[in-house]
Amino acid sequence: MANTFNRRSWIKSTAIMAGAATFFSGALNKISAMPRSIQQRVMSDSFADKFAVLRAQPTMKARLSANENPFGPSKAAKKAMKKALDTSYQYPFMHMRELTSKIATHEGIQQSNIMMDAGSSPILLAASLFFAKNGGEIISADPSYNDLPADAEKHGAKWIKTPLTSDYKIDLDAMEAKINDKTALIYICNPNNPTATILDTAKLAAFCERVSKKVPVFIDEAYIDYLPDPKAASMIDMVKKGSNVIVARTFSKLYGFAGLRCGYIVALPETVRSLSAYSTGMMSLTAPTIAAATIAYQETEFLKDALAKTTASKEYLYSVLKAEGYDYIPSSANFVMFPIKISGNKFAQEMNKRGVSIRTWKFSDKEWCRISIGRMDEMKAFAEAFKDIS
Repeated sequence: MANTFNRRSWIKSTAIMAGAATFFSGALNKISAMPRSIQQRVMSDSFADKFAVLRAQPTMKARLSANENPFGPSKAAKKAMKKALDTSYQYPFMHMRELTSKIATHEGIQQSNIMMDAGSSPILLAASLFFAKNGGEIISADPSYNDLPADAEKHGAKWIKTPLTSDYKIDLDAMEAKINDKTALIYICNPNNPTATILDTAKLAAFCERVSKKVPVFIDEAYIDYLPDPKAASMIDMVKKGSNVIVARTFSKLYGFAGLRCGYIVALPETVRSLSAYSTGMMSLTAPTIAAATIAYQETEFLKDALAKTTASKEYLYSVLKAEGYDYIPSSANFVMFPIKISGNKFAQEMNKRGVSIRTWKFSDKEWCRISIGRMDEMKAFAEAFKDIS
């Protein structure tokens, strides 16, 4: 009888857990689209309070806070994923080399120059652990994408921040001036996040060639596919020339793989070996992700179409901001930053009430909003909400 009762209890509890998992799946999606201030409140309150906050949230009309590509992945990538499911009980050893081979061939490098992982995040973490292990200093711009330097700081490194230039670009001269015998790494996000500004390619290449003789230079090119000629703007050529440069790339943006997780670095073979000790590597990629990435890599027509749609939505956003009397930083990525006239928290809350998620920053004595570029219907939802509070 006890066994029967236990079994029934187990079945009942499993059903409850399944229901809870379904609820939390939707709940977490909703939380991720909220402004950070509300996220913190939701995640710190009691369960009852969390439910109350979630119920109070409006239907999300436009998720414009995460720099995702709402137009992807491509049809070919989806088809490859579905096909890969049939054999996904197997480790995808035989397919890994095909993907790295395609990347190596396109970039004119060796496979020994490539380290892959499940998106940029674990690669940035690996670099932060490796370059923080002896203490030292990590130099980066402020504001910029901070995963690598922030994680390095948690593990013993000192984070040296350099302000942007007057036109909101990364200040290479200021970075170089900060180099000393304690410097372990220079981190550059180009195009920069959150400002979407781009560095002059020739100046950046000269910087890499000169500075990498003293310290390694890490170039995060997450958004480079949004440029007119990504290959020409990339610093991968510096690696090919033997410079101590690490270039990070991801499928999460223009390829539409943010939820699939696929990224890689291109670096000198000895750097790849060093960072591999701190990375889970290609074995962290799923078989469907590898299959989709292999098909999608350099899928020219899809990339052109996604870029054209992004550009159209961006131009529409520019027109909305101009009509409401707002300036903005011209964007070289899939997001736009502009100064706002009220506090960032207040602005985010008011936009969220109207079903639009955005991100806010404060720097250069201004409050700023960063808008990710979405589908045209999402941009129109933003425009409608923005006009209410602008």
